[in-house]
Amino acid sequence: MGRVFVVGSLNVDSVVRVERHPSPGETLMGGDLATFWGGKGANQAVAAAEAGADVVFVGRVGDDPKGAEYRTRLASRSIDVRPLRVTRGVSTGHAMIAVAASGENTIIVSPGANARVTVADLDVLRGTGGFETTDTVYDSEPSGITAGDVLLVSLELDVEVVSEAVRIASAAGARVVLNLAPFAALSPEVLALADPVIVNEHEAEQLRASGAEPGSLLVTLGSAGSRWGDVEVASTRVADVVDTTGAGDTYCGTLAARLAAGDDRAAAMAAASTAAARSVAWLGAQPA
Repeated sequence: MGRVFVVGSLNVDSVVRVERHPSPGETLMGGDLATFWGGKGANQAVAAAEAGADVVFVGRVGDDPKGAEYRTRLASRSIDVRPLRVTRGVSTGHAMIAVAASGENTIIVSPGANARVTVADLDVLRGTGGFETTDTVYDSEPSGITAGDVLLVSLELDVEVVSEAVRIASAAGARVVLNLAPFAALSPEVLALADPVIVNEHEAEQLRASGAEPGSLLVTLGSAGSRWGDVEVASTRVADVVDTTGAGDTYCGTLAARLAAGDDRAAAMAAASTAAARSVAWLGAQPA
């Protein structure tokens, strides 16, 4: 079974419920503040680990208490956080979310340390360093991405960092799983290296509008399932939906893990659909 290298973001999500959204200059009283662990990269890494993969996480946190807590949380889930660097004088990424009684939300994201991830942080993929010193005990010495491994990356980081990560992994013979979310235009050369490019229906429309045509495209279709080339898999039925936040990330992480384990398209998609359906049973993007 190959490893899953995740190059991605981490956010702490602060959520407060309000009767309605305030007008400019207005102050409203809200409900209790709830804090959840998020960021597409971390969500996907947790899902891949839950699916049985050996996961290596490449990214940045701040030197604040939440950054240290997030590192500990990921390590406790057997995710290799040695490449998760600490950026001094910067906060960990944070999202502030107000949810109205109507269900509509407003979100302000402060990327914090996520915006400090650079191409230099990708040394770990090359096997030339890039590891933080931690007191965590690992079974093996760090090594770069190789054939049989999978790179999983989304677009909450700088596009140039994402593009270079894809090139490094592909050159090493690793499989690239590229989640084109939130949507941004990437070069045809980068898109061609991914197998697959994953988009939802909305992102698929944006991709078509950009004129790009990836050779390997997986489209998630919500309750209609998912389609990857000529392979279509039905969605898993959900009885009680608590929170759909992170379901797409769970799908991506599980798919990458199953591909690393050698599953074919249909089997990997089925496992991803089941995991995504299970993820809507708890609050927040990650299991408690």
